[in-house]
Amino acid sequence: MEQEDHPLVELARKTIARYVRKGETIHPPEELTPEMAQRAATFVSLHKRGALRGCIGTLEPRLANVAQEVIQNAISAATRDPRFPPVQPSELNDLEISVDVLTPAEPIDSVAELDPQRYGVIVQSGWQRGVLLPDLEGVDTAEYQVAIARRKAGIAPNEPVQLYRFEVRRYH
Repeated sequence: MEQEDHPLVELARKTIARYVRKGETIHPPEELTPEMAQRAATFVSLHKRGALRGCIGTLEPRLANVAQEVIQNAISAATRDPRFPPVQPSELNDLEISVDVLTPAEPIDSVAELDPQRYGVIVQSGWQRGVLLPDLEGVDTAEYQVAIARRKAGIAPNEPVQLYRFEVRRYH
């Protein structure tokens, strides 16, 4: 028996399928779960056979609720991640989808306040900003987590940065 996805993952899956097949954006469900009704930033991550295939999100809520955030970020992860070509209809059955609901980011004073299994990180220098979600395979130290976020933002290793951390609730 096939396991049902969490409602947020199911929403992301339906959104991506409709958009990739027909170019249409779905509407949020009429009855929102309590989590869908709240306001929070979200990330939608796509993997295909274990490899990253797209990941887009927001660091602050932009829309009225999590359902709308997931719909927008699911479309963006599937079609607008600059690292990948848009998802094709033939790939839909191979996608593993996860949805992260973020807590508000809080400034921290040093890398010592990070735990890469528990916290995501935002590294900022001026207008440059890099983000890395928590609990990623192969990211075992806070220093490595910050180094990846710096690299994503184009921030030099010795450049001073402001650090922020956040937690996520991840759904598969």
